[in-house]
Amino acid sequence: MSLEKSAQIAAIEQGETSIGIELGSTRLKAVLVDKEQHTLALGGYGWENHLEDHIWTYSLEEVYQGLQKCYQDLKKNVKDTYGIILKKTGSMGFSAMMHGYMVFDRKGEILVPFRTWRNNLTEEATKVLTPLFGQHIPQRWSIAHLYQAILNGEKHVPDIDYMTTLSGYVHWKLTGERVLGIGDASGMFPVDSEKKDFQEKMLDQFDDLTEKYGFSWKIREILPKVLCAGEEAGVL
Repeated sequence: MSLEKSAQIAAIEQGETSIGIELGSTRLKAVLVDKEQHTLALGGYGWENHLEDHIWTYSLEEVYQGLQKCYQDLKKNVKDTYGIILKKTGSMGFSAMMHGYMVFDRKGEILVPFRTWRNNLTEEATKVLTPLFGQHIPQRWSIAHLYQAILNGEKHVPDIDYMTTLSGYVHWKLTGERVLGIGDASGMFPVDSEKKDFQEKMLDQFDDLTEKYGFSWKIREILPKVLCAGEEAGVL
């Protein structure tokens, strides 16, 4: 056995690794890397969104199944390549389709099926938000979906306790933390690149815009906390 492979086995056994998992449009991908960011093993699982009541979506059951199958494939490839079982890792990170609409009530129950980035149903909302914020708000952004649901008078809106993306949902369920990396966050609501957070002025503008509806929540209260690369985001 080469010295390089011996070092890789030691890193895996000692948990001196990181696992990254991406939930993409057609495939989930997992990668195991060492401290020097060298790829040690890969895993994957294919999935497809489907049309449900004219909405492109993935069920929550598919999310859990996909994560399990993807991780199982990664473990299998570690076993096949190194002859050992992957039991621990130093850290994990998640990324996913950075747009879309996932909203939950106070019990953590999803209020409407996950609306993916493929749904272009929010033109009316973007025509209001773009001039209000003074920057282009794409139809796929979470804030556009939220405001469109408000304009449509959708019954679930008053019950919203949390709004996030797919990666934010997975992270929340694994750690209990309602946080999101700034890259994914920028697909939900405009961010301030200097303050590394959502644009405060625009948060206030949105609250002013929706004040007449009398919701019990403010937009800041239902958005995830924004974190930057390297910040601790929770533990399993």
